[in-house]
Amino acid sequence: MNVNKYRVRPGQLRKICQPSMFKFSSTAELKPLKKIIGQERAVRSLDFGLDMEIPGYNIYLSGPLGTGKTTLAKNMLEEKAAGKAVPPDWCYVYNFTFPDSPRKLKLPPGKGREFARDMATQVEKMIKSIVKALEGEDFENKKSRILTTFSEETSAMYLALEEEARANGFTISHSQTGVSSIPLKDGEALSQEDYMAMSEDERQDLRRRSFLVQERLNEAFRLYKEMERGTKVRIKVLEQETIRSVASSFLSRLFEKYRLFEEIIKHLEAMQQDLLDNSELFVKQDENPAAGFFRSFSRRHALRRYEVNLFVDNSHLERAPVVFENNPTYANLFGQIEYEGEFGVLATDFSKIKAGSIHKANGGYLVLNVLDVLRNYYVWDTLKRVLKTREARVESVSRMYGISNSETLQPEPVPIDIKIIMVGEALYYYLLYSMDEDFPKIFKLRADFDVEMPRTRKGMTEYARFIASVCEHHKLRHLTPQAVARLIEYGSRMAGDQEKLSTHFNKLLDLICEANNLAAREQTPLVEADQLQQAIREKRYRESLYEEKLQEYINRDILMINTAGFKAGELNGLAVYEMGGYSFGKPVRITAKAFMGEKGLTNIEREIRLSGSIHSKGVLTLSGYLGAQYAQDKPLSLSASLTFEQSYQGVEGDSASSAELYALLSAIAGIELDQGIAVTGSVNQNGEVQAVGGVNQKIEGFFEVCRQRGLNGKQGVIIPRPNVSQLMLDEEVVAAIEARQFNVWAVEHIDQGIEILSGKEAGQRGKDGRFPAGSLHYLIDKKLEEWNRLGRRRLDEKDGDRRVIKRLVRRREH
Repeated sequence: MNVNKYRVRPGQLRKICQPSMFKFSSTAELKPLKKIIGQERAVRSLDFGLDMEIPGYNIYLSGPLGTGKTTLAKNMLEEKAAGKAVPPDWCYVYNFTFPDSPRKLKLPPGKGREFARDMATQVEKMIKSIVKALEGEDFENKKSRILTTFSEETSAMYLALEEEARANGFTISHSQTGVSSIPLKDGEALSQEDYMAMSEDERQDLRRRSFLVQERLNEAFRLYKEMERGTKVRIKVLEQETIRSVASSFLSRLFEKYRLFEEIIKHLEAMQQDLLDNSELFVKQDENPAAGFFRSFSRRHALRRYEVNLFVDNSHLERAPVVFENNPTYANLFGQIEYEGEFGVLATDFSKIKAGSIHKANGGYLVLNVLDVLRNYYVWDTLKRVLKTREARVESVSRMYGISNSETLQPEPVPIDIKIIMVGEALYYYLLYSMDEDFPKIFKLRADFDVEMPRTRKGMTEYARFIASVCEHHKLRHLTPQAVARLIEYGSRMAGDQEKLSTHFNKLLDLICEANNLAAREQTPLVEADQLQQAIREKRYRESLYEEKLQEYINRDILMINTAGFKAGELNGLAVYEMGGYSFGKPVRITAKAFMGEKGLTNIEREIRLSGSIHSKGVLTLSGYLGAQYAQDKPLSLSASLTFEQSYQGVEGDSASSAELYALLSAIAGIELDQGIAVTGSVNQNGEVQAVGGVNQKIEGFFEVCRQRGLNGKQGVIIPRPNVSQLMLDEEVVAAIEARQFNVWAVEHIDQGIEILSGKEAGQRGKDGRFPAGSLHYLIDKKLEEWNRLGRRRLDEKDGDRRVIKRLVRRREH
């Protein structure tokens, strides 16, 4: 039996990148890469989605962190945006009809700022001119004439009324309470004594004359009020004529300049009428200082209505906007209405309406991170509503959900024409797709980012250009060809495949920066291969504390792992641990016990609920293999148990199922297995060994245990044959294998692995249904057959005992 045929050759353990393939002396000679590499599928999907103008074709960029999603989005969006027109400006102005609902104005890009500036300039000048005109000599003269006329008319009316009253024996008296008539006697006011001395007829005559005079007074008072109202109206008309005369000279310029904008013309007309209706704001009043302060404040507040709130200003843009919102709170995304305190009360107006990213990106593209969106309350529901209704309202979230009833506004909604690009991992896409019925309707396109790319000559050249772009962008030292080759090998190691390169470019960037720092310490002009390798070692050292602790426990036999000798029913499996992005492999002791019985195979981890569903499936698969292999001509009489020794946490995955099967077969046959060999690999019911993950870390983990205990040349790891193409082992491990100090075997079937472990021939069932005598399968089959025979004998004995008992019972009954 020759097990050397299963040994993996040193040349298969690591795919080397030869620096000679590069025709440069440093990456400084390369043209920097301006695109994302290795993501053709995502590029095509994103390009297709950006060209779709139909509503609902928003895009979800799906992929792990660090694969270049945001960079690709930025590059492609900038390119697409350059071919689109600059969107219009948006302004909010006072609504003179419904003050609580500010009006929106749509203007060509740049016109919004110009309109706001023109309004601010012209209105300020106009207000000053109106105030000046209303305080001017001409206005005061005209107003004085109106008041003089009123005074003369009222004086004449008073004299006539006084004369008529005296004719009736009365005089007119003015007091704080009003105007009254006083009876006279001999030119003097009638006293109480004189009144009491009068006869009843005289009193009756006095009352009659008093009633006539009072009627005349009432009539005169009504006439006075009419004259006063008329005077006020004439003064109001004078004020309005003055205001109209002054305002028209300023507003006519605005009417002429913006005559093509219907909404602006309507606003200017409404503003002109409001100026006339509120002329008292511009008239100087004689008041005490306190009242003057409040009137001045009220006037400033009222004059805000003539301002323009430049809500969205696109004057600085040369193409459609591309907005990256890194903090998508409700206010940042959908805008807000600000408040200010006024004498202890929170108040607001249209000038306090602030735009959010959804408004600033209107007409272009908005990039969001899905996790940031979902972390902020109310944002996701509001975003869906905006995309479905295609309009965005600026609302107070507290008012919208009934949390607050403070004074607020309801601005007219702005129509939205926007493409949302959501960036996130695939997990969140699938969760939203399955749990939110609106999600598939508004995010109809997914662009998937791959974590790896083919390791072709073109791919490696693009890798080198990527390095050049990183060095140029971050002002770093460039790399030598040897360092580039080492980084490409590291990319394959990250991908876990000899034919692939990792697209986790952020991790590559970190490694380049760390190697650059080492080069700066050593004052070399370029980053050398040794410095890059040192950066890899330093990174591993920083992250390997937990790995070293486990290794220490193994060295001190706290964790019991055998690396030499032979034992039956015991084997080293291999597990991969991942701690914060750092993964490493370590052996785990697997033991199996088999004995006569009918309970079948017991997975101890499953019984105590430490076994995951995939691990349980792997163990149950072993029962299928045993039945197909040994129970074709007899029942499978077996009781066995499997466990991971010193495992106190959950076990998941089926990569140890082949090791468990080897241990189980060894326990049944009583054949000892080499403890210096560890095993990884999944097995199916046909006994075929299937590929597993983390094969590099598993080999290196067991190698480290053996190295610290002493390599003897017989130790090694058995892996599935399909995993050979994924080997990118550490150079130290490769060197040990080349020196015949360590081994890696690749197998396709369970029979090949058991031969390596036991040194015995597995044996193939012949045409007669028998295994070759002395083979491992022969020993197992004989053991199972013996257990089955003993089991039947025991059952027969039990049946015999039951029959005897029945006969005795019947005799006693008779």
